[in-house]
Amino acid sequence: MQVLHDAPLAPLTTFRLGGPATRLITATTDAEVIEAVREADAVGTPLLVIGGGSNLVIGDKGFDGTALRIATRGVELSGTTLELAAGEVWTDAVARTVEAGLAGIECLSGIPGSAGATPIQNVGAYGQEVSATITEVVAYDRTAGETVTLTNAECAFSYRHSRFKDEPERYVVLRVRFELEDAGGLSAPVKYAETARALGVEAGDRVALATARDTVLKLRAGKGMVLDPEDHDTWSAGSFFTNPILTDTDFAAFRARVRERLGADAEPPAYPAGEGRTKTSAAWLIDKAGFTKGYGAGPARISTKHTLALTNRGGATTEDLLALAREVVAGVREAFGVTLVNEPVTVGVSL
Repeated sequence: MQVLHDAPLAPLTTFRLGGPATRLITATTDAEVIEAVREADAVGTPLLVIGGGSNLVIGDKGFDGTALRIATRGVELSGTTLELAAGEVWTDAVARTVEAGLAGIECLSGIPGSAGATPIQNVGAYGQEVSATITEVVAYDRTAGETVTLTNAECAFSYRHSRFKDEPERYVVLRVRFELEDAGGLSAPVKYAETARALGVEAGDRVALATARDTVLKLRAGKGMVLDPEDHDTWSAGSFFTNPILTDTDFAAFRARVRERLGADAEPPAYPAGEGRTKTSAAWLIDKAGFTKGYGAGPARISTKHTLALTNRGGATTEDLLALAREVVAGVREAFGVTLVNEPVTVGVSL
């Protein structure tokens, strides 16, 4: 277990932003993770858990406490059952399942971060979410002071949300278990319209697993969503805002605002999100409110490839990023009456 003092955190995040931590511990085993958590809790030291750093916005002043970097490793694949240590690199693990001919998470290729973060956010993209394949999450319960195993139902998954987000100070994920599908080398049924178009198939069709993965990687790369140290469009947290989910009443008011602003025939994106609820597109809202690709004049700007990503063009501070985020939130609210919510976790700062 490595321990550093006054340790920079920016290099551990995909934004490359944020000040130092009072102390940084790097844990390579579950036992070390639990030991570090127990030690911090015993003396009341604030604790920040870091995986791949792809969903973190850390304030310029840093973190006054213990930052715990989870660097555990372990991949166990038995039949269609997969178990990942929390510190495993997610996109590498997805590649392993594709090579093994197993379907269920192939469309989550290229997503940065660690395996342990996926259930917290209920990571999803291109028609798949990890909640569809996760069977159990092994975590250290800081309240009970013991290791627990939570079933899929106990994780309380919903859109980009889970029990772990509801109780952020309680659980530290150690391992994640999945049940995948052996479809003879074929993918899960393609659900996402953009993916189906890129593959030249109909929604519900299956394709070769490697083809599905390669197609998703190309789609993500075209939006700056595959990490590349030479491409500042990837110095981001991916999608900075979640897609708003509106009640029928709120959606009707929103639709009226759209037509008032864009014309009587204008229709906003609309997707069913459960009874009495409709999901719309944050990227569409941002673009139509006037924040187009590349927007901004400072070191923090909207990606040149995707309006949903806020980026560090080099030399930015966290305050630069937050100023841009606040401008976008205020502009969308003024234009359409919808308040965007940030997807990354903020540390020591807020919108």
